Amino acid sequence: MAGGKIRKEKVKAASSHFQGGISFHKSKGQHILKNPLLVDTIVQKSGIKSTDVILEIGPGTGNLTKKLLEAGKMVVAVELDPRMVLELQRRFQGTPFSNRLKVIQGDVLKTDLPYFDICVANIPYQISSPLTFKLLNHQPSFRCAIIMFQREFAMRLVAQPGDTLYCRLSVNTQLYARVSHLLKVGKNNFRPPPKVDSSVVRIEPRKPRPQVNPKEWDGFIRICFIRKNKTLGSIFRMKNVLSLLEKNYKTLQALQPSQGIGSSDVEMDITGLGDSKDDESMDMDDRTDNEMELDDGDTHEEVSEFKAKVLSVLNEGNFYEKRASKLTQEEFLYLLSRFNMAGIHFS
Repeated sequence: MAGGKIRKEKVKAASSHFQGGISFHKSKGQHILKNPLLVDTIVQKSGIKSTDVILEIGPGTGNLTKKLLEAGKMVVAVELDPRMVLELQRRFQGTPFSNRLKVIQGDVLKTDLPYFDICVANIPYQISSPLTFKLLNHQPSFRCAIIMFQREFAMRLVAQPGDTLYCRLSVNTQLYARVSHLLKVGKNNFRPPPKVDSSVVRIEPRKPRPQVNPKEWDGFIRICFIRKNKTLGSIFRMKNVLSLLEKNYKTLQALQPSQGIGSSDVEMDITGLGDSKDDESMDMDDRTDNEMELDDGDTHEEVSEFKAKVLSVLNEGNFYEKRASKLTQEEFLYLLSRFNMAGIHFS
């Protein structure tokens, strides 16, 4: 009977969203690793030491947690769902691991994280960008993070100049960390399975952290990647870009004599780099030149002088014909320093 078969398949599919009597919510990013071989591989590639304090984010029912407890000294697990917290406590209660597991119930993005040596996590994918920069902002700095991301997000993290997926996310992350791809994970390794494949990425914070003003850097990179495949010369000739930079220029010129404000004032909180949703979108090259307000003429003498100042920085550094999609980290840093030396700022 065809009808009976259909009903059986539906029941079977629904039951795959349960483990130990707990239902998982896709809308909350709850996709539990069910493949024990994959769990073992992730732990092996993490390079955990027996003395390590391990941070786990979104432990779920504890499949990965158990292996982390076997490998390290202590696991600090941050879990938002109270049902999962109870399941973790039940699972390890009365075992040798109970006194080496600390469970924090709460939103990891709003939680003050304790000291940890290494982070190993299968995270809800919707918090990928803000969590990445929260971790990179954490002090004291940890050794590395081994994190499961949605595959396309992971490939953006590791993308290099000239790659199709090279974007602001790539540049911002690689300024503060060395990032490498460890392994691809098929969606059928999870319960319930997500819609897309995943990847495990290693993030290793740079030490010491680059001494760059995060707000200045972010403003600069946002402009460069407005249209990442267009030349920087065409981007910095846009009316709205020139207007913004000139406003910053005049404000800083007015403030510097009395307050000594300059690019040396470095506020090192970098969490804001992960706030924007357009980290996960492609570049904006589908917009027309009219929409981007390209400045093809000098209609105002004062604006024309400032425009010449901006373009001279690009020309002197041989950046006028270059594109953000192909610039290295060192080139971005050098160009930003040239702008700052000319009194042109981005925040």
